[in-house]
Amino acid sequence: MVAGREILAIIPARGGSKGIPGKNIKDFAGFPLIAYSIVAGLRSEWVTRVIVSTDDEKIAEIARGWGADVPFLRPEQFAQDDTLDLPVAKHCLDWLAAYQDYQPDALVWLRPTSPIRPLDCVDDALRLLLDHPEADSVRGVVPAGQNPFKMWTIEAGTHRMTPLLGVDGIAEPYNAPRQVLPDVYWQTGHIDALWTKTVTEKNSMTGAVILPLMIEPRFTVDIDNPSDWKNAEVMLQRDALFAEMVDPANQRRGLPEDIKLIVLDFDGVMTDNRVWVDEHGQEMVAANRSDSLGLEILRKRTGIEVMVLSRETNKVVKARCDKLKLPVFQAVVDKKQAIQDVMAAKKLSPSQVVYMGNDTNDLPVFPEVGFAAAPADAHPEVIRRADLVVSMPGGKGAVRELCDMILSCLNDGVD
Repeated sequence: MVAGREILAIIPARGGSKGIPGKNIKDFAGFPLIAYSIVAGLRSEWVTRVIVSTDDEKIAEIARGWGADVPFLRPEQFAQDDTLDLPVAKHCLDWLAAYQDYQPDALVWLRPTSPIRPLDCVDDALRLLLDHPEADSVRGVVPAGQNPFKMWTIEAGTHRMTPLLGVDGIAEPYNAPRQVLPDVYWQTGHIDALWTKTVTEKNSMTGAVILPLMIEPRFTVDIDNPSDWKNAEVMLQRDALFAEMVDPANQRRGLPEDIKLIVLDFDGVMTDNRVWVDEHGQEMVAANRSDSLGLEILRKRTGIEVMVLSRETNKVVKARCDKLKLPVFQAVVDKKQAIQDVMAAKKLSPSQVVYMGNDTNDLPVFPEVGFAAAPADAHPEVIRRADLVVSMPGGKGAVRELCDMILSCLNDGVD
């Protein structure tokens, strides 16, 4: 909350989409599309309430499951194909004032169809609005991909072309170099921030004084049809945006204060995930002495236990762990059950356990422990869901980096 101000995030989510039926709750990169906007509102430092305005009970149910408030179902008259944002906003504010005596100072408008938002998008927009009380609203924009000064209209009867826009001082802007033309911007659906009075007194979603929030073009996604959907999911994987965007997969928990146990995967964490095999089938792996020293220092200075869970049955795993004096559980197919059994046997709560893994078979463990870490070269989905992704790859200092970070957080020096 900002100096006692009430800031309401509204997520408009109509149930009758025709371009992509059920799009607001359709799975997008692993989660309902609407979840991305709900999480964007909930993780904001300044938003005090997140409401989903919908006419659909299924959307309402899923929205509540993600932590949003759905105090009403939107009337059908405000849920048509051609319904604008303004009547939806006015209905929400009128309902809240009439039935809950709730009147926010400012609004954040989060459209589900623009799910790929930079981490600080919401608070950056609110900061800009609050720093400029003379403004009516803030709107997210990106540099336009096409220049409107080189666009035309065509007269219906004569088929003659007429320039869409003119520029003072330039006789024929459509013939001018792009560099001398004014910069132009395209509004996105990521974020609108506005004073409540812009809606209630000025009968507008923007007002007359609109400030720009510049958003990097690589975050620009507006999902209107199935091809948009597919392209957006491909872009997320290709450009590795998950760590830079508001992502329902990961709210990135902080390191626990009372760590009693660190559990490590072996291959890809304590090794570089490669294996050498000779003609007799004997396997060898490469480990990192820096990791070994980091574990030794950590255990001596903190008393934190460390153990290894491995799916492998190879003797090299046990040999390496024996040398490091680390307990090891091998041939572990169900790591989730194994970690639960370990915590029960040691009478530990999840908040006392840190886990580091690198591949998808480690993912079921992540929600079972208090903190999940991953090497820099882990599987993309592991990187997406980890609380911490260290800068070093597996087998090349990832474990040492985790140890050093824990020691630093405990205000212990490192040799």
